[in-house]
Amino acid sequence: MDDPNFLSLVPAIVAITLAFLTKQVLVSLFLGVVSAGLVLWYQTGDISEANFVANFFIPALGTAGYAQILLIYLWCLGGLLGIWEKTGGALHFATVVGGSITRGPRSSMLFGWLLGCIFHQGGTVSTVLAGTTVKPVTDKHRVSHEELAYVVDSTASPVATILPFNAWPAYVAALVVGTVPSCFPDLKTSVEFFFTSIRYNFYGFIAVGMTLLTALQVWPILGRKMSAARIRARTTGKLDADDASPMLKVESEDSDPANEITPGYTPSLLDFLVPISVLLSIAIVPYVLADKNLINEAFIACLLSAMLLAWLRGMRINDIMDGFLNGCKTMTIGAIILGLAVTIGFVSKELHTADYMVRLIGDNVPAIALPALLTMLCMLIAFACGTSFGTYAVVFPIAMPLAWSIQADPAYLSICFGAVLGGAVFGDQCSPISDTTILSSMFTGCDLMDHVTTQLPLALMAAGLGMVCSTLAVAFFI
Repeated sequence: MDDPNFLSLVPAIVAITLAFLTKQVLVSLFLGVVSAGLVLWYQTGDISEANFVANFFIPALGTAGYAQILLIYLWCLGGLLGIWEKTGGALHFATVVGGSITRGPRSSMLFGWLLGCIFHQGGTVSTVLAGTTVKPVTDKHRVSHEELAYVVDSTASPVATILPFNAWPAYVAALVVGTVPSCFPDLKTSVEFFFTSIRYNFYGFIAVGMTLLTALQVWPILGRKMSAARIRARTTGKLDADDASPMLKVESEDSDPANEITPGYTPSLLDFLVPISVLLSIAIVPYVLADKNLINEAFIACLLSAMLLAWLRGMRINDIMDGFLNGCKTMTIGAIILGLAVTIGFVSKELHTADYMVRLIGDNVPAIALPALLTMLCMLIAFACGTSFGTYAVVFPIAMPLAWSIQADPAYLSICFGAVLGGAVFGDQCSPISDTTILSSMFTGCDLMDHVTTQLPLALMAAGLGMVCSTLAVAFFI
């Protein structure tokens, strides 16, 4: 499709609208993909274009990206969680460490906020590790799963953009090199510009700060559904709404005995700390010292270290493999949903959804209004496409020359840079077709749409404040 138009938005609109109306995420995402085939058929007049399986599912699910999802989230993380069920490692860590510093809902949510900041190497990494670790503690103190999912999700990608000791600076720098030659002459200078522009990522700072205040129960405006969830959990002990359907139920009362701690095995802090240390060391050290991203290798090493440690501490190989396989089974629904989300993302790229939305903003924009408009544009694109990185790839190469043409000032360019950086994170954090949104709800035991609808008002408040701040920054400092 060479000339994108409004029809390029149809699949995203179908998927997101049905998800909100029906709360049936699998069906909604699937029908979004089906509608993409109908759009292509209408555009080209060729009925073969309606073959959504051949045109979208096979190309999207046959990519290295989805293979990585299966490797990391289905096998490595699912297997790791299954082994931790057998060893009791994660639960023991949460009980010992979390139990020593938590006394109620406020301190347990603060514990979750701190873990989210610690595990900030990437949005998906943070959501899985923080959610898995803190859930036993917050469940004990009657923290609703909606509250926990919000804390976990809002300390994932937002933190990764303001503490960017990860792959984000190099990725974004590669997108902007040469777009404004005087400011982005090469990759090194572009990375430096990323770091100097962090202070203008108002959404990132406000979102993380609001999450902290919400965890401490001092933020005054939660929204109707989040307030109801908090009251329900505190007064009745019901951590989910009556009609909730969590994708991943962990530690349920009717859990499979095969998932219980192996008889005769004594849980230790080492069962949790050793694999996590292996993961973070391999993920961080090579990147800092040699600019190498070894996240896949880090997760594989993490899983193998958990298996090896369990064996060295006396667990039979049969029990280890039972834990691994049972853990993988619990991830099946999540892997299907992620596969559908990946396909929707592929559809958006093929139909040039983001390109069409960028065209909606012309170049006749006042300088003072551009940062807020860029934030809003990135919010819409990322929400529709479910990805911040994909949004960056489309918007940054256009937004930077546009900002420079309106006002040739490095400080103004930094403000616009921060606006794009934060706006795209909003969509990644809030969209029901985003992997971080899906994983946040999955690993906190929260219904996906309950998470989306309770988090959205808070994130919109943060985004609104961010746009006001970027506008004031232009007014007073440019």
